[in-house]
Amino acid sequence: MATGRVPATNVAVLFAVVVVLRLRCRTQARSRLDEKFTVVIVLAFGVLIAPTGIGQGILSVLHQLVQGISQSG
Repeated sequence: MATGRVPATNVAVLFAVVVVLRLRCRTQARSRLDEKFTVVIVLAFGVLIAPTGIGQGILSVLHQLVQGISQSG
């Protein structure tokens, strides 16, 4: 059912905006707590985007990249 994905997609978009804004901050000014918070946000974003079409596409690209690297080495 597509209705279950709509809120997850909207939350994923919100998390993507938050991640971009947080990563634009200067790294020298971050505390350890601030860095941990950024990691938690990025992990939550990954969990939300994983079951979507975009997440599956990213997973497919990464899988092909890893296969290419492992076959060349």
